[in-house]
Amino acid sequence: MSVSSDSQVDVMPGYAETRRLDELRAAEYRHLDVQTYLDYTGAGVAAEAQIRAHAERLTGHCYGNPHSENPTSSASTGLVDQAREAILAFFNASPEEYAVVFTPNASGACRLVGEAYPFERGGRLVLTGDNHNSVNGIREFAKARGAEVVHVPVRGPGLRVREAEIRAALGGRRGLLVYPAQSNFSGVQHPLSWIGLAQAHGYDVLLDAAAFVPANRLDLSLVHPDFVPVSWYKVFGYPTGVGCLIARREALARLRRPWFAGGTIQAVSALGGWHVLAPDETAFEDGTLNFLSIPDVEFGVRWVEDIGMDLIHRRVGCLTSLLLRRLADLRHSDGSPLIRFYGPDGTDRRGGTVAFNVLDPRGRIVDERIVARDSAAAGISVRTGCFCNPGAGEGAFEISEHALRGTAGRRMRTLDDYLGVLGLPSGGAVRASLGLVSNVADVDRLTEFLDAAYGDREPNATGLKPRERC
Repeated sequence: MSVSSDSQVDVMPGYAETRRLDELRAAEYRHLDVQTYLDYTGAGVAAEAQIRAHAERLTGHCYGNPHSENPTSSASTGLVDQAREAILAFFNASPEEYAVVFTPNASGACRLVGEAYPFERGGRLVLTGDNHNSVNGIREFAKARGAEVVHVPVRGPGLRVREAEIRAALGGRRGLLVYPAQSNFSGVQHPLSWIGLAQAHGYDVLLDAAAFVPANRLDLSLVHPDFVPVSWYKVFGYPTGVGCLIARREALARLRRPWFAGGTIQAVSALGGWHVLAPDETAFEDGTLNFLSIPDVEFGVRWVEDIGMDLIHRRVGCLTSLLLRRLADLRHSDGSPLIRFYGPDGTDRRGGTVAFNVLDPRGRIVDERIVARDSAAAGISVRTGCFCNPGAGEGAFEISEHALRGTAGRRMRTLDDYLGVLGLPSGGAVRASLGLVSNVADVDRLTEFLDAAYGDREPNATGLKPRERC
């Protein structure tokens, strides 16, 4: 049932305007020619120019630990400061309002907020059911300090969160609202208007932007979340190990760090038992920064800006529409669907992340571990499992709260033991995600593989690989 790429391009409004990305892929992403990469929500893909720039910088100069005033140290400090400025410009954020705190990744940024946020009895942490586990973990800090934790579940086949339930959760108390701008499970894009809504109720807002910013513009002059975690490898592939927390300076001043480390203090006494934290964002940057890679973030930001976020957004939107249509068209010989979607079946208020399961001719879910095995053998990179987002998965598979509470604290030997208790045929879904240099051929390859591999046949369930950890 394959359809030629050329004919698909002709029927996708706006796609022809993105052909510059095909030229860029041919010039800078040649390593994608030998595989089909559809895991951009897991990680972006690096351009050859990024690697060249890194090598040229390190072979052309000497850089030292930033915590000094010597020439090599000052050179590193200067590049780190330039990266901070580039990041603020990327988000159109005023340096008077916002600061950039470098972290190892978005998870590190979430932990930084969780451990230092002034949770207390009478306060509240509001979490949407649709959150990455690195965000869900903040609840442990809140619970330990006596704050109330409220979860607002995802609802319906679209896996969205109802605004009325958000409003109800924000009533009465003050605290912290945490939600993703875009779901890493379903691609749902939650309203940025909730930021102002929560702040009007006296809440701070942590907006998880990790899955959103690779293909969407986040303008911090229009919306003003208090905390924004970002992982840069998800935006442009390289470097890994560098993320950041973009924080309003006013909100950053309210955090209370439970410890101090090298690089975070202005003054300290070992015998006197006192310390004074640095007066700026460096108070939150523990130890020595990844000073040899942070300058690569500036290069990556400039790289994306030169391409144009609007162009990337248009390309991802076109291909997401195509992927959804192609998957929906996959049928068994009796006309029954081959694919079951989780989340929106259209492109309204959604990103380029598509979650689904494969169905056999009887309408039963094919274990996603089988799809992981077969797609890997075919040279196709998709992701399978729960994607570290249990709330969205629980909503997608309609697992009752009663059933989930029934497994609390129970230790079972295998994943299949848990699936049996919950009455689930599979432990997760398949996720295909599009990004910066995805093309029509990638969509063709995936849909043709699914049609050939699972149309009108029941796969052998032997030789399953272990599930990835969440």
